[in-house]
Amino acid sequence: MKRTIAHLADGRELIYFDRRDDADHDVADPRDLPARPLASELRHDPLMDEWVAVARHRQTRTHLPSAQECPLCPGHPGSEIPSPYEVAVFENRFPSFSFNTGAYEQVGGLSEVRPGTGRCEVVCFTSDHDASFSSLGDERAALVVEAWADRTAELSALPGVEQVFCFENRGAEIGITLPHPHGQIYAYPYVTPRTRQMLETAARHRGGNLFADVLAAERKGPRVVAANEHWTAFVPAAARYPFEVHLYPHRRVPDIPALSAEERAAFAPLYIDVLRRLDGLFGVVMPYVAAWHQAPVTYRRDLAYLHLQVFTIRRAADKLKYLAGSESAMGAFVNDVLPEEAARMLREVVTD
Repeated sequence: MKRTIAHLADGRELIYFDRRDDADHDVADPRDLPARPLASELRHDPLMDEWVAVARHRQTRTHLPSAQECPLCPGHPGSEIPSPYEVAVFENRFPSFSFNTGAYEQVGGLSEVRPGTGRCEVVCFTSDHDASFSSLGDERAALVVEAWADRTAELSALPGVEQVFCFENRGAEIGITLPHPHGQIYAYPYVTPRTRQMLETAARHRGGNLFADVLAAERKGPRVVAANEHWTAFVPAAARYPFEVHLYPHRRVPDIPALSAEERAAFAPLYIDVLRRLDGLFGVVMPYVAAWHQAPVTYRRDLAYLHLQVFTIRRAADKLKYLAGSESAMGAFVNDVLPEEAARMLREVVTD
């Protein structure tokens, strides 16, 4: 893999990842861009003991441009990526977190306020506007895995970063603002609530590692969707979403950089297979969220187990699951599809 670092007109970092050593990205960004926005405010919720980022500048972010104006397509005047590319990563122009901090005043009450330091990056899987992760092919998907590993290691070393989260939002139903195939990476200045809860639960687990025990139990059961020598994909017994699949490596590692070369290579074809099964369920492009659960930088790192969660809010060909009262207000999920039935339906999809 060749890694080329460049900079955009406003100073943001742009990194190209290529399989060819002779790849050339010596193309400057010709745009006249405004100054980068200040970092968000972090406000503490004293009732939930959680941090909420308030990022007013994100109201003006690009929203569903035409293919001709897509900022992730290379080479045109409004592009964020001046050079043609295989995989490219750049600092988000409208970040939820950044190190460009200013002065922040306390807001009164019991809520503490501090700068939303950190970093947000955009990961472009391909320059093909009409592609998707499932259409990349194994080699290109493996290059994305290498980019995730590179960025996880780099961002984890930044001062104040507590957790690195790689994810993809796909589909208008999910609420995307750019249809071009891409994901994002958040480098948080705190440990996220879901990760903290999972690791605190793992600390109370008696026996072996909680995540390893879950995987061992699922590998023997009816909810396995697909597997290979290094990974198993299964629908969890208490799936929250109509169709939700977790992909676990068979060896416990804390994060993507810790995966071996063999494990990285084996991930791509299995994940692509799962995504194609999702698309094949109802014969429509499936909206989904794909979320990597990695160990925080320091917090309970010894208990963490890397895994990927991919889920969709589509529960039937013509129906969506809306996160309304119970889910949104109480965090109490009600699933419309039996997890064993979801796994069976996914296994029966023909992907060739």
